[in-house]
Amino acid sequence: MTPSGWIKRGEVRLALYQGGAHGPPLVFQHGLCGDVGQVAEAMAGMGGQRWHCMECRGHGASDRGPASIAAFADDLAAMIDGMGGPVILGGISMGAALATRLAVIRRDLVQALVLVRPAWVAEAGPENMAPNAEMGALLGRMPGPQAGKAFAAGATAARLARVSPDNMVSLMGFAGRNPQDDTATLLTAIAADGPGITRDDLRALRMPALICATDKDAIHPVAHAVALGAMIPGARLAMLPPKGDDKPGFLAALADAMTTFIKELPHAAPAP
Repeated sequence: MTPSGWIKRGEVRLALYQGGAHGPPLVFQHGLCGDVGQVAEAMAGMGGQRWHCMECRGHGASDRGPASIAAFADDLAAMIDGMGGPVILGGISMGAALATRLAVIRRDLVQALVLVRPAWVAEAGPENMAPNAEMGALLGRMPGPQAGKAFAAGATAARLARVSPDNMVSLMGFAGRNPQDDTATLLTAIAADGPGITRDDLRALRMPALICATDKDAIHPVAHAVALGAMIPGARLAMLPPKGDDKPGFLAALADAMTTFIKELPHAAPAP
């Protein structure tokens, strides 16, 4: 997908994308080591809903730069400021963490939240991110194919293969992602990071929120989604089919949940 524009943050140039033509603006962010393709896939079933995405530093067509959730969120805030905000803000995994951070520190930019398969609640370095850190450490020490073999031979891979095969597919894909040093840095740095907010910050939010979760997903535990749903007043929790079992069903259910949520927002102009 070709960028629709660029934003400059110091010396770092970040790729911007947009799609759809109807409804209130939805800014939706990819996950760790993902890109706009992940977002476009999630948006495909939403009937022309207008959406925007910024590829974070070191992701997709964007330049490298300091890797942290705070830095990525600051970049995202600059993009939304340029759009004239507020927007419906959401994302998958790391993208959900960016959304929760901005909902707390820049409430003026966020009309509503859509958190899909959240990998963080509030704390930094959650245990569920340990597999990403493990793969990142291996990629920092050896060539990608060797790192993939070493990971696949370990106890983490054996556990994920049993309980969360979709996570295993994603992790093995990181072994072939280029540039390898960027991948290693992103996986280790972001796995140890957090949104830089507190649980009390989440309890203080006053905006509509949709939280989407699946079973069979160790890196994005249902417990995180349930915790966020319990803390954000009035949040709606949607359980979707496991992505590893039925990806088309997962994407269709996600699109349906997001479309319904957006249509029910106060003063929203829903996609036809």
